[in-house]
Amino acid sequence: MTFRTATCRCGQLRATCTGDPVRVSVCHCLACQKRTGSAFAVQARWPKANVELSGEFREWTRTTDSGSLAIYHFCPHCGATVAFFGAGMPDVTAIPVGAFADPSFPPPRFSVYEERKHAWVAILGDDIEHMD
Repeated sequence: MTFRTATCRCGQLRATCTGDPVRVSVCHCLACQKRTGSAFAVQARWPKANVELSGEFREWTRTTDSGSLAIYHFCPHCGATVAFFGAGMPDVTAIPVGAFADPSFPPPRFSVYEERKHAWVAILGDDIEHMD
């Protein structure tokens, strides 16, 4: 069984994930760009039952483009988001791939909101599904 641990920058908030992610994707939406401070975000998703959060966190909720809610769990000390959930997929937990600090992490299979992708960004790979 595979175990992966993601942490915030200061290390006090952790997400331990059991098994392989069910989806790894790149998102170019404006909200993800703001969340990461980058031109895009990469996140992995697990069944909620396969993710254990430990440590202190704060929660922030926003309304998505589709009108549903997204709930973010972030460290109150360093501000890093370690997990987030969408009301449209209540049984799934998303973890930012960078929180694993693992360059060997499985690559993304999906690139979404590409109509908002920066012109200089290229998401490459034969197995990636590109979606607007």
